[in-house]
Amino acid sequence: MLTALSVLTCLGAAVIGGVFYAFSSFVMQALAQLPPAQGVAAMQRINVVVLNPPFLGLFGGTALLALVAAAVAAFAWSTPRFLLLSCGSLLYLLGVIGVTGRGNVPLNERRGRLDPAAPETAAEWTSYVAAWMRWNHLRTAAAVAAAACFAVAPLS
Repeated sequence: MLTALSVLTCLGAAVIGGVFYAFSSFVMQALAQLPPAQGVAAMQRINVVVLNPPFLGLFGGTALLALVAAAVAAFAWSTPRFLLLSCGSLLYLLGVIGVTGRGNVPLNERRGRLDPAAPETAAEWTSYVAAWMRWNHLRTAAAVAAAACFAVAPLS
């Protein structure tokens, strides 16, 4: 049972990390190269479309699995699994869910109210992309590190 939990949580964290990596490595770069009005409009659309059952199910489902893994880790406190499951859970819950909620989502909500055609939007867009990318790099690294912890946990 512990192996299945670790594998499923690892896969969820890895896929989420891959989505975030795609944004860091090419999606945001492509949007930043568009004229600001187009980049803002595209990102506003992405932020609406991402709220779909498959993505949110994986994002939230992995958080639920991480919570279960943390609870299971409490029963294995004297083993290396405890450290791996605890670290993986903390990385996903704080580094992915927490960073998303405290960093990326507030930025998205503020920029979601921008008028893409307004003159001041260009400056807002440039600062948004830089700030959003910093938060996204952090949650990408956290998701990948969490996946690594969950991958190794059954082996310890």
